[in-house]
Amino acid sequence: MHSLKEEFRDIFDKNEDLGSGILGLLDWLKKAESYYQKSVKTITRWFGEIIGYFERRTTNGVVEGINNKLKLIKRSGFGFRNFRNFEIRALLSWHYNIN
Repeated sequence: MHSLKEEFRDIFDKNEDLGSGILGLLDWLKKAESYYQKSVKTITRWFGEIIGYFERRTTNGVVEGINNKLKLIKRSGFGFRNFRNFEIRALLSWHYNIN
């Protein structure tokens, strides 16, 4: 299982173009199906979005980080009287000038 995990990582690190990335990922999915059933189903379901990484080499990690930070502010924000107070708190967390 560990070697499969490392092989999965290498697919994204070493494949430079879309074609080799897709082929590497398809081969990996066949090998990993008996070990990682749920992961293989998830990757298959999101295959189009996942292979987009090979075209531009970008991820949505920044957006996910922003969403997590906003959720944290929302959870700790009981008592905000209006949306403007929530907005100010969110902007302050990114050191944004409120004026």
